[in-house]
Amino acid sequence: MTAADVSPPSPRPSGREESMAQRSDRQFSELLQELRVMQTGVQVLTGFLLTLPFQQRFATLDHYQVTLYLTLVSLAVATTGVLVAPVSLHRAVFRRGLKAPLVTASDRLARVGLVMLGVVVTGTAMLAFDVVISRTAGLVVGGCAVVLLTVLWVLIPHRLTAHASSLQRRGASVR
Repeated sequence: MTAADVSPPSPRPSGREESMAQRSDRQFSELLQELRVMQTGVQVLTGFLLTLPFQQRFATLDHYQVTLYLTLVSLAVATTGVLVAPVSLHRAVFRRGLKAPLVTASDRLARVGLVMLGVVVTGTAMLAFDVVISRTAGLVVGGCAVVLLTVLWVLIPHRLTAHASSLQRRGASVR
């Protein structure tokens, strides 16, 4: 048992009164919920990509399309590994009093996995439009996907945290 396990609850900026151990447990649980969503998405996308070579039209892909496809499959598999890694880390450090470092490492892996997932989603849209319509359409859709995902996954969260920080500096509640 560590000092964090027995220390009295202390108020946090979030308004919660929890020990460091309780906070780490809560954060890890929340992170696992987020990872479940991402893991499902990347696994479905990987499965879809893995079926493409068995389609008749696959033989008609040009060099660029085959290269993009193989890059996406490799990246999708790597993304799956990165998003599942926190579970493996948890197994490795289970009951060793390393929850806070586990949360930190898992958070970093989730962030890397999110970027990788964005690249796979963007590349898959590019490939689909390239094959069905044209190379130009694929590039336009890829650019649009980058902009959309950047707004949804980076800019909106950044604005939200900046707004919350501003409210906290002024002493207003952010709950």
